[in-house]
Amino acid sequence: MSEQHRSDDAGRAAEGDGRAIVIEGATVVTLDPGRREFAGHVVVSGNQIVAAGPGPAPAYEGARVVDGRGCLLTPGFVNTHQHLYQWVTRGLAPDAGLFRWLTTLYPAWAGIDEESVHVAAQGALAQLALTGCTTAADHHYVFPRAGGDLLAAEILAAAEVGLRFHPARGSMDLSEKDGGLPPDSVVQDRDEILIATEAAVDRWHDPSPGSMLRIAVAPCSPFSVTGELMREAAELARRRGVRLHTHLAETTDESDWCADRFNCTPSEYADSLGWVGPDVWFAHGIHFTDTEIKRLGQTGTGVAHCPSSNARLGAGIARVADLRAAGAPVGLGVDGAASNEAGSLLEEVRHAVLFARARGGPEALTVRAALEMATLEGARLLGRDQEIGSIEPGKLADLALWRLDTLPHAGIADPVAALVLGAPPPLDLLLVNGRPVVEQNHLITIDEPTIATQVARAQQALLAKAG
Repeated sequence: MSEQHRSDDAGRAAEGDGRAIVIEGATVVTLDPGRREFAGHVVVSGNQIVAAGPGPAPAYEGARVVDGRGCLLTPGFVNTHQHLYQWVTRGLAPDAGLFRWLTTLYPAWAGIDEESVHVAAQGALAQLALTGCTTAADHHYVFPRAGGDLLAAEILAAAEVGLRFHPARGSMDLSEKDGGLPPDSVVQDRDEILIATEAAVDRWHDPSPGSMLRIAVAPCSPFSVTGELMREAAELARRRGVRLHTHLAETTDESDWCADRFNCTPSEYADSLGWVGPDVWFAHGIHFTDTEIKRLGQTGTGVAHCPSSNARLGAGIARVADLRAAGAPVGLGVDGAASNEAGSLLEEVRHAVLFARARGGPEALTVRAALEMATLEGARLLGRDQEIGSIEPGKLADLALWRLDTLPHAGIADPVAALVLGAPPPLDLLLVNGRPVVEQNHLITIDEPTIATQVARAQQALLAKAG
């Protein structure tokens, strides 16, 4: 994969055909400051929303007009936590908890390379697109020495699928021999990690408005990373003006591990290393105390809520209502495909509502609050809420048009309830940066059957390599 090849693909992903796009007659949920909802129009020119309001749109000569009657138009979803490479190791250890699941999967992950990561990322990102996602954050932390340029492989895949992409350069430097969880074969030296992480920022990070590609710094977790790396990674990220991400407070095993090793909770440990603030977001965040939740809210520290994965691994249910009430931004994530085989961001919206209510009662989380978590709050976690996450003139044209007039949804009085609580509806149109990526529930940027075949082959090869 040459630099020119990557650049050309990224450029094509950002381009449309030059015509304005007018979406007419849809129910529009804007999530703007007034939280307006109306039957009306949205107009896209280039990569921006230029008009949104009730009733018919003004005439735009030469525009493509999309009939949105019977549809719900929402901002595109923002996935705040995933491990794309795991798409080719789905279905393994399906009944294990986190620590046993990890130790089962590490031997397979030790064999990933550019080819398998590229195919996995294409498959996972395609599924995200088909479930309404326009921006994806990926936490990649496994870098086998013979694997090749894995970050470049997934960046190329994101450009090919056409999603806005925030890869987080992960790392592990605490192996089994040092008291950590991962085997020696998948960890790196701390200095090597810091050099490679800063090189990724130099090479890939685009801080410009409308950027399709931004890098975050993301040591994996307290039980796979030394405190020295956590502290120095935070210093690096703040020096370079990029965001910080890690797993935290996911399981009681992790809490016990931190208590035994550091005599504190995972949250207290992260706080002691400088890991709080509006530039930090944690994945999972299930096992926080009242005091810790208050601290997260006061500092603006975010949480990527992954309800399906948390349930799949039996980790628990995050205190989403309490986190949001405290002022902590909470987005949604599908997590790794090997702990959430569906990889559907729309499914996370539904599960966020159901699990919050199972924990806290029928008023714990409304359907509109869950939609906000999937859009505007997710954008806030990634530092993009001034550009994406709501439908407003001047914001980037990342939009999802859902068809709600088919049998599973026709007659549901509230269209937001139909989207969030009903069966997954057809996705009539997905725009990313003003460019169509999904049309009539089909991906138009890459060939789905081809990717499916390649994913199956990649999994077979990876498992054969692991023995």
